[in-house]
Amino acid sequence: MAGILDSVNQRTQLVGQNRLELLLFRLDGKQLYGINVFKVKEVLQCPKLTLMPKSSPIVRGVANIRGGTIPILDLALATGSKALSNIDNAFVIITEYNTKIQGFLVHSVERIVNMNWEAIHPPPKGTGRDHYLTAVTRIDNQLVEIIDVEKILAEVAPVSENISVGVVSAEVQHKALSLRVLTVDDSSVARKQVTRCLETVGVEVTALNDGRQALDYLRKLVDEGKKPEEEFLMMISDIEMPEMDGYTLTAEIRSDPRMQKLHIVLHTSLSGVFNQAMVKKVGADDFLAKFRPDDLAARVVDRIRAADIS
Repeated sequence: MAGILDSVNQRTQLVGQNRLELLLFRLDGKQLYGINVFKVKEVLQCPKLTLMPKSSPIVRGVANIRGGTIPILDLALATGSKALSNIDNAFVIITEYNTKIQGFLVHSVERIVNMNWEAIHPPPKGTGRDHYLTAVTRIDNQLVEIIDVEKILAEVAPVSENISVGVVSAEVQHKALSLRVLTVDDSSVARKQVTRCLETVGVEVTALNDGRQALDYLRKLVDEGKKPEEEFLMMISDIEMPEMDGYTLTAEIRSDPRMQKLHIVLHTSLSGVFNQAMVKKVGADDFLAKFRPDDLAARVVDRIRAADIS
């Protein structure tokens, strides 16, 4: 366990090379699960939990960790299985998603593995728990499931998708009607959130599932003689995606003279100064933390005004 904890913060050199590291863990059986190490702040034996009245049953309690009160979610319960038993011997993975910190209760933590995003694939249709899966991979000939954490968090603590009054003017909405925005995200929940937000602004949305699919789509456009920057006002892309991450997608677009003028915003639950440095390294135009409807809408409004659509 000490080796896992020591290595969590030593992974930044992997990003931008279409690589990641997964922390492997188990819930209620032999099935292996993975979570991106970049989301992990700490792994520890389950601390004493205090029950919170009227909270979601998925929240097994709150724990006081490093002077802060953190909700602890039972991942087995969240994905449709029985609640984990004997939590005194269980572990908690402390994570940060969308600038919020929470702990995930798991049965055991295995090890960290170095992966290429090309080896991470969308879940096959019809798999038993694909409702909560965002990706799968194989390690040592064993299936590893990657849970759609954003979906779980949205169910436990829904965030408002409404845009505040005044963020989008009637004039901007009128101009938006002739514009399209390309969005790329492997989480079905995130795609729906972004799509609803952008449609409220007034633009038409083309939503794709991962970086590889997006790159193939854009290459097809330019092969047909079209210019992505004329087809789309902007591209809003997640960073963590199977097949190809958002950093690599951005770098590929910037390296192709036929599409390098496309305006790119990286929209991610990963946070921190490091990611902003990576945005500059790969050539993205902006970085935005998920999911803040007003901020997202404001970025689109700024682009509409900059485009000076009559």
